[in-house]
Amino acid sequence: MKRIVLFASGSGSNVENIVHYFQGNTNVTVTTVLTNKRDAKVLDRCNKLNISSLCFNKTAFYKTDCVLDILKSLNPDLIILAGFLWKIPDAIVENFPKKIINIHPALLPKYGGKGMYGMSVHEAVKENREQETGITIHFVNENYDEGAIIHQAKTKIDPKDSPEIIAKKVHKLEYEHFPKIIEQLLKDS
Repeated sequence: MKRIVLFASGSGSNVENIVHYFQGNTNVTVTTVLTNKRDAKVLDRCNKLNISSLCFNKTAFYKTDCVLDILKSLNPDLIILAGFLWKIPDAIVENFPKKIINIHPALLPKYGGKGMYGMSVHEAVKENREQETGITIHFVNENYDEGAIIHQAKTKIDPKDSPEIIAKKVHKLEYEHFPKIIEQLLKDS
């Protein structure tokens, strides 16, 4: 049985999509969702989906081994960042090499780095009159959005598309590709 741990900071739509994708799969289980926000909507989704969740603060994440110890006890085959905004501490990256992946709402290396997430990415894409955008699924390393790229998917942008429409196109790619890439990585591990 392959074990997945998810990290999320927001609404949890990708978390829900991943959980639904693996429901009924006897080879994969989503063990826990970890979040850094007590009021994150992902917690509501976890309750509805009957998935255990845990909230932690900056001290537990950055100044102690608390979260690292939790991860070690969960023994995940893959740690998935699904809308998680904090930089992963080096100790966690070092303890789970090539086992932490992130999804970014742009075609890296464009529009990556600290502060580039959500609508700020889509607004920058629109402002720069890009003709396409997409998603990048990549391994997590010690730097924001610089880990080895696993998969990219693209979508065309119409000059009339608003940042909100661009966001909808990118979300569609996320929902379509992220679970499939997770499944492939689990098969290959």
